[in-house]
Amino acid sequence: MKFRIKRYFEKKESIKEYDIPLKDPTLLEALQYIKMKTDPSLTFSSGCRSEVCGSCAVRVNGKEKLSCGYKLKDGDFVEALNHATVIKDLVIDTEKPLNTLKSSSASLKEFKKCSMTLEDEKKIEKQSDCILCTSCFSVCPVLEIDGEFLGPFSLSRVYRYVNDKREGDIKEKIDTVQKKGIWDCTLCGECTAVCPQGIDPKNDILMLRVKSSEFGYSDPNFISGGFGDFGGFNPDF
Repeated sequence: MKFRIKRYFEKKESIKEYDIPLKDPTLLEALQYIKMKTDPSLTFSSGCRSEVCGSCAVRVNGKEKLSCGYKLKDGDFVEALNHATVIKDLVIDTEKPLNTLKSSSASLKEFKKCSMTLEDEKKIEKQSDCILCTSCFSVCPVLEIDGEFLGPFSLSRVYRYVNDKREGDIKEKIDTVQKKGIWDCTLCGECTAVCPQGIDPKNDILMLRVKSSEFGYSDPNFISGGFGDFGGFNPDF
């Protein structure tokens, strides 16, 4: 089985083809074989090997995948994720995408003591499943244009805490996502399509827009005339 990897080292890019004898391997198994048997210089990230930690995320044929879960096919092209600095080969610096969690106030800030029912827990369960693989960050078209955009997984995490009964200052979170946040999203749904945990950042962002309206906010694009006065929505729906 032959496949290609986009290599990167010391600001130089190259594409190298590998031929491995493994039968029906995952991409991670193929990378480990190359590392151990043929090319010890190949660099990649991995952790749990069971699609839980998210550290092995890469792009395969232009689509974000977890290496430990993706079944390699003949002719595949593998490269590092987008919108982050590549350290070497398939390893990226995750500092920038993960810092969006801080800048978006995606954590419990003002604890309010209250009882939590099973229904309350269900409201925040899905967003809590995020494994921070940054696949949604990689696929986001807004980040192609604006590197300061908060990005899908941080906005989903904000929505998780907006729905958390224990958060005593919801407005602070809503205030934080107004700029470079919910109104900049194009609602393309690419983030939802690539999430290995089945999280729906697109819907979470829509719900944050609804919640923002309760606090007196509105889409600034309606005022400025951006997006054809449809605030990011497709007028041909």
